[in-house]
Amino acid sequence: MKAVRFHEYGDPTVLRYEDAAQPVPAAGQVRVRVAATSFNSVDGNIRGGFMRDPIPVVLPHTPGLDVAGTVDALGDGVDGFQVGDQVVGFLPMDRAGAAAEFVLAPADVLTAAPRSVPLADAAALPVVGLTARQALFDHGRLRSGQRVLINGAGGAIGGYAVQLAKGAGAHVIATASARSGDAVKAAGADEVVDHTATPVTAAVTEPVDLVLNLAPVDPAELAALVTLVRPGGAVVNTTVWMPAPSDEARGVRGIDLYVRSDAGQLAELVGQVDRGELRIDVAERVPLAELAALHARAAEGAVHGKVVVVA
Repeated sequence: MKAVRFHEYGDPTVLRYEDAAQPVPAAGQVRVRVAATSFNSVDGNIRGGFMRDPIPVVLPHTPGLDVAGTVDALGDGVDGFQVGDQVVGFLPMDRAGAAAEFVLAPADVLTAAPRSVPLADAAALPVVGLTARQALFDHGRLRSGQRVLINGAGGAIGGYAVQLAKGAGAHVIATASARSGDAVKAAGADEVVDHTATPVTAAVTEPVDLVLNLAPVDPAELAALVTLVRPGGAVVNTTVWMPAPSDEARGVRGIDLYVRSDAGQLAELVGQVDRGELRIDVAERVPLAELAALHARAAEGAVHGKVVVVA
């Protein structure tokens, strides 16, 4: 089969589009014929060697945490799937990923793919959709009628977070640049703050119950967001190299989010997609052979929105 792998850590030039042995599923595993994976920023950090302690991988390593594809073979003891089933999943971070024509997946990370979108586009859902869901509800404990500030809502996670928060009955304030403001508004934001023109702390005049930070802002700017949170609220932060601030005196929790694979939660997101309650947005679709070039563009800050990598 064809796969993209890196044999050493480094810049995007270490990625090679090459022949690799087709994997054989062991007990509890499913072999998936890949329709697509997607690009996540952590892929570049793993490739660069910056995550080798928390996410040790065996070289050569195939990136690609998201998978959408068709069940091709079953290992022993796998129930609930049949050859030919269309599936999506969030693969283990320390195992071979889906930037290949075939990938092995633990059966328990997979769920049925949405029926209402092209299979390849479903690869845009697992990692970022689960990140948004877990941030808002597992950690942020967001409920109907509450107010949430989503800082950095113009990216892929932000698009899902705005939709999910609005769907849960929250009042959504979102920060975004002028380039992505219309898309954030279309996703359901009640208020959109252009953070390039107005300081967020000046624009948000009433307390919020939850701040979800998705942006690599200056630490002082992140710390200032705590002042916007009512007593007993929370700041959930996805930029984990910069710890989430808190305010113990007012009972404001600071939570650093590490997204986890959860097939049950992913199945709920798929259901929302198929019911028309959640929209999957794909900014670009690129062929697998061009993954190295995509990594290079991302390193330059030239990738905006969710990019699907078609096998």
